[in-house]
Amino acid sequence: MAILAIDQGTTGTTCMLYDERGAVIGRAYRELTQNYPSEGWVEHDPEEIWQSVVSGISELTARHAVPVLAVGITNQRETAIVWDRTTGRPVYNAIVWQCRRTSALCRQYEPAEDRITEKTGLPLDAYFSATKIRWILENTPAADPGNLLFGTVDSWLVWKLTGGRVHATDFTNASRTLLYNIREKRWDRELLRLFAVPESLLPEVRQPMDDYGTVSAIEPLRGVPITAVAGDQQAALFGQCCFDPGSVKNTYGTGCFMVMNTGTTCIRSRNGLLSTLAIDASGRPCYALEGSVFIGGAVIQWLRDGLQLFGHAGESEAMAQAVQSSAGVYLVPAFVGLGAPHWQMDARGTIVGLTRGVNRNHLVRAALESIAYQSHDVFAAMTADTGISPASMTVDGGAAANGFLMQFQADLLGIPVLRPVNIESTSLGAACLAGLQAGVWSSAGELKSLHAIEREYRPSMEPEQRDRLLAGWQKALRQTLAP
Repeated sequence: MAILAIDQGTTGTTCMLYDERGAVIGRAYRELTQNYPSEGWVEHDPEEIWQSVVSGISELTARHAVPVLAVGITNQRETAIVWDRTTGRPVYNAIVWQCRRTSALCRQYEPAEDRITEKTGLPLDAYFSATKIRWILENTPAADPGNLLFGTVDSWLVWKLTGGRVHATDFTNASRTLLYNIREKRWDRELLRLFAVPESLLPEVRQPMDDYGTVSAIEPLRGVPITAVAGDQQAALFGQCCFDPGSVKNTYGTGCFMVMNTGTTCIRSRNGLLSTLAIDASGRPCYALEGSVFIGGAVIQWLRDGLQLFGHAGESEAMAQAVQSSAGVYLVPAFVGLGAPHWQMDARGTIVGLTRGVNRNHLVRAALESIAYQSHDVFAAMTADTGISPASMTVDGGAAANGFLMQFQADLLGIPVLRPVNIESTSLGAACLAGLQAGVWSSAGELKSLHAIEREYRPSMEPEQRDRLLAGWQKALRQTLAP
């Protein structure tokens, strides 16, 4: 017996089979093509997304002859897909959360920004889905809005998996659109009018643990129920068993996403974070504070693919450790603007402190350090907003495997960083939610007994050195943000 978790992320799709102990039975990964049709634009082909899921599931079911009890889906959030309900074909590519094409469009809504934030918990930014939908509708004039459907990636996959029978999302994904009222927990008609998005486009909003129909489009899974859907960061928070207010995790993926459970209290940030809906131990909505760093592990991908400094991301750790320091080099990876806590849409990446003695190892080290610096800024904003000083932070995501990065992060935060045995907490969270709904586990408390820490990174840096490094980072930020 197994639970299938579909983790559809920004750079690729991972399909995982988990057993009733939360252990991995099998894994299949498919990388996604990243399309950059113009400066600052990022797109995915929705059909490629779908085929990556089909291919991954086909590989898993061929390799592992185990009955699948339920399916859970977790996904890159905010990415917008609009498709024709009759033909099932997308009218345009998926506009990815990183895409900045609607930055100018956002400015026309600035008079309503405070009202938007009060309702949604989100700042007005091109990161979120609403202006992406607006752009697609305005730039596909031949499409009939009355025959179109919108969804974040979860909705697209549910629709495809069920053969077009179910058009639904969950409240965690809905809360990332700028169209969902997180206080009243419904699509907000005032915001729909503001962004000129027809309500007929929108999916039904369900609980993360709910009935999302049964699979009909993939033969090995025909008839298997889809019992869970959650946005990737909320799924990771659940997978890390952060059920108590004040518990915090950081995911090191394409971007970095730090989330703190704030329980029944919706905190409006004064320091550049956003309020969002998360999932409590019973699967019901609770609130969370989140800081989203746009470029995390993607900076290492850039060094690999763009600058060709190494052939595999895993080489970056040894290269960073080959030098004693970054030699005063700071890399601010604002390739698509800066997210939390700065929210500067027009910022662009900079490298400062270059001297003739700098080599590629220093640059790689500065890139890894930039991930930790950005996460430190989010953590500082989070503690200022809540008054909570967490005793530790759990981590996950691909870049969490980098020991140099994890130690440097612990040194900057001054608290232990805990890396679990399974750093793919996003897919684990989807599996946990699906398994709870399907009756594999009886309670979230049972899940805690399955959560094991593989390594604890304790801070060892002297405070004076930490303060000096952080001062250099702040100077680099000021140079990046200067007009």
